[in-house]
Amino acid sequence: MYDSTAMYRCSAQGTMLGGIEMKSLLSGDEAIARGLYEAGVSFASAYPGTPSTEILENTATYDDIVSEWAPNEKVAMEAAIGASVSGVRSFCAMKMVGVNVAADPLFTEAYVGINGGFVFVSADDPGMHSSQNEQDNRNYAKFAKIAMFEPSDSQECKDMVAAAYSVSETYEVPVMIRMTTRVCHSKSLVEEGPRTEVPFKPYVKNRDRMDDVPAISKKNRFVVEEREQKLRDYAETTPWNTEEMHGTDMGIIASGVAYEYAKEVFGDTVSYLKIGFSYPLPMKKIKAFSKKVKTLYVVEELDPFMEEQIRLAGIDCHGKDCIPAIDELNPNIVAAGLIHDPNKGVAVPDSLFVPRPPALCAGCPHRGFFYELSKRTDTVMVGDIGCYALGGAEPLNAKDLALCMGSAFSLGHGMVKGFKKTAQPKRVVAVMGDSTFFHTGVAALMEVSYNKSNTICVILDNRITGMTGHQDNPGTGYNIKGDPTTLIDIDELVHALGIKHVRTVNPLNLADMKATLDWAYSIEKEPVVIITRWPCILKKYSYEDAEEFNLDKTPCQIDELKCVGCKKCLATGCPALRFDTQSKKSEIVEADCVGCKVCMQVCPVKAITRKGYK
Repeated sequence: MYDSTAMYRCSAQGTMLGGIEMKSLLSGDEAIARGLYEAGVSFASAYPGTPSTEILENTATYDDIVSEWAPNEKVAMEAAIGASVSGVRSFCAMKMVGVNVAADPLFTEAYVGINGGFVFVSADDPGMHSSQNEQDNRNYAKFAKIAMFEPSDSQECKDMVAAAYSVSETYEVPVMIRMTTRVCHSKSLVEEGPRTEVPFKPYVKNRDRMDDVPAISKKNRFVVEEREQKLRDYAETTPWNTEEMHGTDMGIIASGVAYEYAKEVFGDTVSYLKIGFSYPLPMKKIKAFSKKVKTLYVVEELDPFMEEQIRLAGIDCHGKDCIPAIDELNPNIVAAGLIHDPNKGVAVPDSLFVPRPPALCAGCPHRGFFYELSKRTDTVMVGDIGCYALGGAEPLNAKDLALCMGSAFSLGHGMVKGFKKTAQPKRVVAVMGDSTFFHTGVAALMEVSYNKSNTICVILDNRITGMTGHQDNPGTGYNIKGDPTTLIDIDELVHALGIKHVRTVNPLNLADMKATLDWAYSIEKEPVVIITRWPCILKKYSYEDAEEFNLDKTPCQIDELKCVGCKKCLATGCPALRFDTQSKKSEIVEADCVGCKVCMQVCPVKAITRKGYK
């Protein structure tokens, strides 16, 4: 397995080069992985989701840690909880919407408690760089009554891992490390240390605590409250909540990357209460700090999580009256809100920004499917979470709506039932990728099969988890280490769910794709599943890929004499195609083209051929 941090990493803390102690340049995600190694963690699981993906990818480079991709976040958390119950330190990671999926086991585990230390990362995405919403998962810590840390840089990411396991085992509580995109992906220097092997805690049957039937949970409910008070006491004394006094005019309470933004704006001209252990909050320390400054500001991204608790404690402060509750912060926003100086930092003229809407890659196997589907009338296409979400953009304009991961089939099923009830003549085509199908789409397809609707369900099998950077999944035949493992055959699984009408098609063959859609639309009373099967164009092909698919990437070319400038090739939305407004002809950028031949099949005058082919 390639170690993406190898070029930056020293083998141990205090490595010397020419008499100078060396440090490692790590992202927050890489630093979390290093922290897991040093803290003696034995088991780690995750489902990939930006900005958390690189945590487990880097954790898997450490042979001391059993690392696994799980089918979804709920399974990842349950497996990690199981490892904790067995007596070892365990971990799971997910992006913020993944915690929604994992919330069921999390809330009950907060009652049951832990055996070996249990820590998980929620990687939030302020600004929605790669997410469908902007939820602030600090609220989960308060909601579930668990402990929470918030690192502000990579060194804290690594160091807080060890602290989190200490808290988890001392107070028998799940611990959340809440990160954000900037902390996850920004790099800073980190001092590394050796691994500390932690003795496992033997499993001892304790049904009176760990069997979550109502009678036992009622008793555990009181334990949760007693534990939270102990955590409040810890919050007051932990070195992760620290004062930095630089005068009494202005005081700022901040956590995570918001502290870094405030520090960049004000430096040492104001005082800070830096919150690293952010739930429960150190309210006594906050009250004492507030009395030392004339004006108190709470700088935090998204929700007024700290501000509301501080105000409820009777402490006067400014927060969301100065700092927006939408989108991620930056030093400019902090400066504009607190000192009305919007020009703080580096100004970049708008003229330097070139609009570049995202598009399916040249040669993407989804393009042929969306191109053919876009021609269908009286059709509602329900999408899902993945790179195929771009099927709704111009010029394909095939997708109508989407909701959340793995929801397309069940959402489509409900629409079919509603359309039937109201006599609306619509066909519903519901679409998700292979990894999404394994995530939560299997249960959604079970809903379609069990409750019988004529939903046309499409599984876009590009042989990898594409959007988050090509992680393996149960359908690839390989695990996170790249070792061969059980391959779950999608066709067999679909048939096992009771679907009778199933076809697999190469989506880049437009004639076959059209015929398959015609077949699906002709079946009016039962559910249909189409599996489009072709590997992602960016994938590092396996031996099996090379055996199954013709992966010739010879580029296409356009004969200018034959081209009539009809622009039909441009309707495919391929980024390798251009239109010359002077010659009124289409052209292909050879460096971008991978020879998928979709444009060849679309061209009405046969002006497009493969280079070197007759």
